[in-house]
Amino acid sequence: MKRFLAIVAFIQVITPAMVKADEGMWLPALVEKLNITQMKEKGLSLDAEEIYSINHSSLKDAVVALDHGSCTAELISAEGLLLTNHHCGFDEIQEHSTVDHDYLKNGFWAKTKEEELANPGKSASFLIKFEDVTEKIMPELNEQMTADERNKKVRELSSKIEKEASADTHYEARVQALYNDNKYYLFVYETFRDIRLVGAPPQSMGKFGGDTDNWMWPRHTADFSMFRIYCGKDGKPAAYSKDNVPYKPKHHLPISLKGYKMNDFAMVLGYPGSTNRYKTSHGIEYTMNVTNPIRIKARGEKQRIMQEFMSTSRKARIMYSAKYARSSNYYKYSIGQNQGLENLNVLEKKKQLEDKFTQWVNADAQRKAKYGDALNMIADSYKNLDDEIAFEYMIESMVRGPEIFYFAYRTRPLYDALKSDKNSEHINLASERVKGGLDEFFKDYDSETDQKIAAALFKTYQENVAPQYHPPFFKIVKAKYGNDFEKYTKELYAKSIFGSQDRLVDFFETPKAKVLEKDPLFQVSLEIFRMMGLIGDETSKTAEALAKGNRLFVGGLLEMEADKKFYPDANSSMRLTYGTVGDYIPRDGVKYSYYTTLQGYLEKEIPGDDEFDVPAKLKELYAAKDFGRYADADGTLRTCFTTNNDITGGNSGSPVINAKGELIGVAFDGNWEAMSGDIAFENELQKCINVDIRFVLWTIDKMGGAQNLIDEMTIAN
Repeated sequence: MKRFLAIVAFIQVITPAMVKADEGMWLPALVEKLNITQMKEKGLSLDAEEIYSINHSSLKDAVVALDHGSCTAELISAEGLLLTNHHCGFDEIQEHSTVDHDYLKNGFWAKTKEEELANPGKSASFLIKFEDVTEKIMPELNEQMTADERNKKVRELSSKIEKEASADTHYEARVQALYNDNKYYLFVYETFRDIRLVGAPPQSMGKFGGDTDNWMWPRHTADFSMFRIYCGKDGKPAAYSKDNVPYKPKHHLPISLKGYKMNDFAMVLGYPGSTNRYKTSHGIEYTMNVTNPIRIKARGEKQRIMQEFMSTSRKARIMYSAKYARSSNYYKYSIGQNQGLENLNVLEKKKQLEDKFTQWVNADAQRKAKYGDALNMIADSYKNLDDEIAFEYMIESMVRGPEIFYFAYRTRPLYDALKSDKNSEHINLASERVKGGLDEFFKDYDSETDQKIAAALFKTYQENVAPQYHPPFFKIVKAKYGNDFEKYTKELYAKSIFGSQDRLVDFFETPKAKVLEKDPLFQVSLEIFRMMGLIGDETSKTAEALAKGNRLFVGGLLEMEADKKFYPDANSSMRLTYGTVGDYIPRDGVKYSYYTTLQGYLEKEIPGDDEFDVPAKLKELYAAKDFGRYADADGTLRTCFTTNNDITGGNSGSPVINAKGELIGVAFDGNWEAMSGDIAFENELQKCINVDIRFVLWTIDKMGGAQNLIDEMTIAN
C-alpha cells in the first residue's frame, strides 16, 4: 500500500544546463504560455490555438484516451475511425479470435461497417476543457491538518467543483492533483462507449519481434490496430446499439505521405500514464532493490508456466496470448529499468539534487522550518521493509499471479448476503455480478495451468516473505502436505466449485452459504485478501509521513527554482511533447539510423518462429517492390523511425505529428538504453519508437486489401 502511495507525481526542474525542447510532458492548455516560442524555433508552423482550443476545433479534438488512459488513439477520418497500437487492441483481437477465425494469426479487416466488431467495456474519452482550480482548494488547506483531514477536505472541494463542471451535461469531470499535491486541475471529458474493432494486421506483423525486440531498436513492427467510435443519432455517447452511427469528430488528422528527414519537427499528443522524474534517491533504491526484483522473479515463473501451456495447441496460444503479453511487458521493463538506472548513474544524480536542496533549505531559517524535515520523513518511510516486501510479493504472487483466487473473492458479497442479509434481492444482485462473468472468465482460463502457477508462486512467496506475513493455509501445506505446494494446489482446485465452470453454474442455481464455507479454495481466497489487508495496515503506518515529505520536497523544489519552467509528472491526463526526428549513439562504436525499412523483416526472418515468422504475402510484395505510393523518395518502404519525444506507458498509440499538424507516425515504444526514463529523462539517449504512417497505410492497402479504409482518410500527398 505504501509502495503505491510512493508512486506519486513529482516534477522535473529544468536547469539551464538541461533545457532541451524534447524533454517534458506539457499540459496542452499551457502551451501558449510555456512552449510555443521554443516549438516555433524547432519548426512548428501551427499556432497554439490550433493545438488546444475550447472555442474551435484543434488537434486535441482528434486525440482520445482509450479505456480512461491505458492507451491513446487518434481520429483519422470524418467517420470516427481510430488508429492506435496493435498491443492496445490486443485484448479485443484475442477476444474475438477462435481456432476457426484466428484474427491474431491472420489479421482482421472489416470491408464494411456491418463487419465491425463490438467490444463491451471499451471506451474512448475526449478532453473537453482544462482549468487550474488550485486557488479553489489550497486556501482551505493548512499544515496543521492531519493527512486524513487534508484528504477529506480535498475530496469535499473537488467533488463540489466536479459537480458544478458537469451539471446539466453528459460530461465527466475530474479534479486531479499535480506537482505532488501542490497544485490542482480540473479536467472535463466526453466518453464514448460503443467502440468497434475495424482492422488489425496479423500478429506476425503487429507484434513482429515479440518479446525479443520489445523495447529495442532497430525495430520492424506494424504495431497498429483500428477501431471506430459509434454514437447515438444525436452525436452523443450511447451504449452499443445496431442503430448507432459513426461519430463525426470536431477534427481528424490529415495523413502525410511526404515522410520526414533528420531533424524534422515532431510532436506527440497523448495520455501518458505515470512518471516519477523527481522520485528521491530513497525511492529509487526501493524500486531497484524491491519492486523490480520481485516483479522479475514472480513474473518469470508465471510466464514460464504459461509458455508451456501455450505451446500445446493453437487454442491454448489464443487463450493465453493476451495474458502473457500483459505480464511480459513490464517483466522486461523492470530488467531494463534497473540496468538503465545503474548504467546512467541516476541514483548519484538524485543524491546531488538532494544535497543542493538541503543546502538551499539550510541557508534560510524560514525555509528550514518549512522544508527541513522533508527528506528525513521520506528516508524514514523506507526503513524496515519487511512489510513492503510482503506487500509486493502478495500483489505479484497471489493477486496478479494465479487468477482463480481474485475471481473467487468476488463471491464474498454473495457469501455475506447469504449468511447474514437473507434479502433475496441482495442475494440475486450479488449472484448476478459473478454469474454474469463466468463465460468471459472461463473462455480464456485453464485450471491446470492456473494451479501450476499457484503452486510455483505460493512457494516463491513462502521463501521470500517473513513468516508473520504468511497466510494461515501455509501451515496446513507444511503439516499435512510436507510443504509440497504442487500436491496441495492440485487437491485444492480439484475439490473446489471454482475448479470448473460447470460446478459454478450448478452452485449459482441454488447458492448456499454452507457450500462456500466448506469450499477450500474460497476460504483460501479469504485468507489471502485478509492477509493483504493486514500487510496494508502495516505499510500505511508511515504513509502520512511519506506523503507529507514528498509534498514538502516538491513544494520546496518549485520555490528553489521559481524562475524556471516546470512540467508535472504524467498522470493519464493529456500531454504534449515536442522534439525532432533523429538517430542516436547507444554505445561506443555504434550509431543507429533514425529509420528502418521493410528489408529488415527479411533480414530478421526465422521461418516458423512465433516472433520472427514473416508472412508469405509480405515477402511476395517485397520481392516485387510493390510499395505503391507509400514508398519513400529513395524507393524504400520505411517501417519505423525514432524521435526524441518524451513518452511513457499510456502514450502507446499516440499520434506523431509534423510541423503542419499532419500525421506521420504512431508512437509505440521507448528504447532499451533509456529504460530509466520514467525516473530520469536522458537527453542524449531517450528515443520514442514510432510506426511510419506510410507503412500503416501500405499494410492496410496491400496486405489487408481494405481500400475502403484508405478511402475514408484525408491524405496529404
